[in-house]
Amino acid sequence: MYKFELGPIRPPSEAYSILLRVTRNCPWNKCEFCPVYKGEKFSMRSVDEIKEDIDSMYNIAMAINDKVAGSGNGRMIDDKKINEISLETGTDRSYIQQILFWMNYGMKSLFLQDADAMVVKPDNMVEILNHIKSRFPSIERITCYSRSKSIVAKTPEQLKRIREAGLNRIHIGMESGSDAVLKLINKGVTAEEHISSGKKIVEAGFELSEYYMPGIGGSEYTEENAIETARVLNAINPHFIRIRTTTPVPGTGLFAMMEKGEWTPLGERDKVTELRNMLAALEGITSSIQSDHMMNLIEDSNGTLPKDRDKILKPLDRFLAMDEDDQDSFIVARRTGNIRFFADYAKNPSYDNLRDRVKAEFGSVDKAVLALASRYL
Repeated sequence: MYKFELGPIRPPSEAYSILLRVTRNCPWNKCEFCPVYKGEKFSMRSVDEIKEDIDSMYNIAMAINDKVAGSGNGRMIDDKKINEISLETGTDRSYIQQILFWMNYGMKSLFLQDADAMVVKPDNMVEILNHIKSRFPSIERITCYSRSKSIVAKTPEQLKRIREAGLNRIHIGMESGSDAVLKLINKGVTAEEHISSGKKIVEAGFELSEYYMPGIGGSEYTEENAIETARVLNAINPHFIRIRTTTPVPGTGLFAMMEKGEWTPLGERDKVTELRNMLAALEGITSSIQSDHMMNLIEDSNGTLPKDRDKILKPLDRFLAMDEDDQDSFIVARRTGNIRFFADYAKNPSYDNLRDRVKAEFGSVDKAVLALASRYL
């Protein structure tokens, strides 16, 4: 029987990666905006456990290969053969299907779960990475989440060893570059620690993704959140800047702060304004801007600085130049799933009617968005 442990989340950019759990949950687990891992205890998995999971993945892949005459082409396998593998190996179908999905995409990437893989001791991480590479030489990219605090604690030499062993990319939940906002959301790091860790990651040869949350400071800190975040990103020059628009989720500290009037959420157009202000303040960097998340109102703002600056800003400027009724019609159409991209939006009587119904029911489009997002999330 083959099996491997899975955590709850991964970045959208890792949709085609196999997931390998090296830690359970989050070692910090105090961020006010985050609903993931709440009530769960953090723990480290042993190297032996992790290597057993890697071996299970390998054995399942080999069993799939045997069913397709060693071609390794998962597309050739049908439901009957999946059942045969399950019966022959005593392995649950769900594990076989995950490896099969990974094989269909070339077995090229792997993501280390959960919230902060870089808390693993460097020697242990190197051993894990070496075992991954020995079993799956086809892998081209290994990535993980981490916290700036964990990176600051690593020496440049330790980071270089981990990079040389095969870890390619690190995702950092920066959220904001404002110390006031970082304190408000209990992030547990400072802006200077974000800068220090980001620079160490880049200097060690990793690709770096930094996440920014428009609106996380509420209306109280929206200008500071934009300008200070840009300052930190300018100092780091990460490979990727990923946009994650703030949505207060029921059960989180941020949602409770909102209900108490201690944090005032930005409306949809104000979050676009903050995002636009942050992007406009980016200077002297070559980062790729990625609006790759469904909670972003405008997913069209993508490109690489500095050459794509106008392309990145254009959809934001077009939205902000629209009259309020048109903005509301787009917001409602986007948030109800009628359209996804701003480029696809055109005036439509059905969107206007939907906007009017939403405003009549909730009082405003922004109130409707909060209610709908809370229900969905």
